[in-house]
Amino acid sequence: MSDFRIVRGFEDVWRSPVRPAVRGPETVLRPPSMSDVKARLSRIVRRAPEVMVRVTGRTRDPGRMAAHLSYITRNGRLPAEGRDGWPIEGRGEVKDLAEDWAAAGLNDPRRRANTPLSVGVILSMPAGTDALRLRDAARGFATAMFGDRFDYVFVLHTDVPTPHVHLTIKAQGDHGERLNPKKADLAAWRLAFAQALRDHGVEAEATPRRARGVTRKPECAAVYRLSERAARGQGPMPEVLRQRYREAAQAAFAGDERARIWERRTAARQGQIRTLYMAQARLLQASSVPGDRELGAAVEAFVHDLPPPDSQRLALARELRALARELRAANWELARAHGSKDRER
Repeated sequence: MSDFRIVRGFEDVWRSPVRPAVRGPETVLRPPSMSDVKARLSRIVRRAPEVMVRVTGRTRDPGRMAAHLSYITRNGRLPAEGRDGWPIEGRGEVKDLAEDWAAAGLNDPRRRANTPLSVGVILSMPAGTDALRLRDAARGFATAMFGDRFDYVFVLHTDVPTPHVHLTIKAQGDHGERLNPKKADLAAWRLAFAQALRDHGVEAEATPRRARGVTRKPECAAVYRLSERAARGQGPMPEVLRQRYREAAQAAFAGDERARIWERRTAARQGQIRTLYMAQARLLQASSVPGDRELGAAVEAFVHDLPPPDSQRLALARELRALARELRAANWELARAHGSKDRER
């Protein structure tokens, strides 16, 4: 029998930065058992694939909602599945669904001009994930999270390397409630989707970035799109990105590498997380059970392999320095080539 114990405060390693305030499946929100903690720790050190749950947008008028449903079904060519399990196929059925949802939303006397009619969500896993199991997990997730309150449809896409499911939820609930997901909801949704995948035989995990040693936040969608447009010459660089490059240039070329307050906080938080991991590893390595001792050694190796805390400012500074070195090397090669030609003359 295992004598597995949990270090005091170890749950903080995995706790989301936001406090979940939403209802979800009991399998997600119930207090974890010892076996749950050990199984999750084992998945993390094995670097199980992380689920991706992202809100892609909200539609606020019938035309946009109809266009969105047409897009995710590829104009009716891909079958969608609704809450009742029946397929929604063809342009006509997709159009009827859009009209039904729009009528319900527009007839709500409490509705304002910018009240969403639907919320779009993408459920995704890395390339190589079994697409049909992903679809079945998405069905289970949607049923558990929305089935008794909100209507929804979902469509499996396999036309890109990473299979994913587009889940569109009617923003007005069965009893008049409104779907308005926040960060806490997304944290709970990730846990629920990861559990649904495991229930269908797909190894998956949903940990906060900091639990994996990732300290740089991904670019927000709006800034990313503006940056892409600027790269194609279709608009100016976003001002927020300009400011980041100014700060990075100060760090790269003006010696301004002093840690900012948020960088110090990030480093301190990473120090706490790694200390908790190592304390848990020592407990496991002291166990009388060989499997626990093996897990303890894996946890220790996992901590040693974690990347050092980083920030976008310092990462951009490294990119600028690398670019400067490349330019100097290119200029040196060009000067040497001109010198050789001059000597030949």
